[in-house]
Amino acid sequence: EMSEMSERSKQNVAHGLAWSYYIGYLKIVLPRLKKSMEEFSRANPNVLARRETWKLHILVPLSCDVYDDLEKADSNIQYLTDLTETTLTRAGTKKRVYKHSLYAIRDEDNKLWHCAVEYATPLQSLYAMSQDECAAFSREDRLEQAKLFYRTLEEILKGSKECAGTYRLIVYEESGEAETHFLSRDILWHLRQQCHEEYTMYEGNQPHNLSTTLSSTELNLQISESDLPQPLRSDCL
Repeated sequence: EMSEMSERSKQNVAHGLAWSYYIGYLKIVLPRLKKSMEEFSRANPNVLARRETWKLHILVPLSCDVYDDLEKADSNIQYLTDLTETTLTRAGTKKRVYKHSLYAIRDEDNKLWHCAVEYATPLQSLYAMSQDECAAFSREDRLEQAKLFYRTLEEILKGSKECAGTYRLIVYEESGEAETHFLSRDILWHLRQQCHEEYTMYEGNQPHNLSTTLSSTELNLQISESDLPQPLRSDCL
């Protein structure tokens, strides 16, 4: 019975992390993001020239390998500045600060693209669990939970009116080969998509990673329907 409870708890890890990330962070910061972008753009009109990219680009590596310093992950990604802080009193903490960092992404022509980008921080918890013997959480468990975290978060955000048009999920799986600028190329592909063909599915010239090859449909095939987030029902209240 205890082993069954343990297995069920593993099933709930990704759901809990995704909902906590949304309720405790994204639902707070995303509706305020466009205003921060507009304020920065007025002061720096030549930096954020492409309004289509005025979103929070959320990195979701399925390996759960999260760099605290993005510049160390890829030298073509350079920190630029921080957007205006949001300060709120929450859960007993006075003046809790929320902020996003802007980065300059250098492309193959040495041209700079600017955007707000950060990792989905709950992935750090999944990685830490897989390293802690007490969690009894294998690398295989971590991969499945990372996929489920992405799928759950995607569903939550799709149903969030206040967050519509304020984010871009970038899910990917690092290739086995050492690619120095893998991450910057992936981000650039998404930035270009937003500028030129936001709603067009490309057949070719895509990065070979899960942000393009692992679609929501494919994720559905790899995760059972019972594991997907279910809509809240008013008749249960």
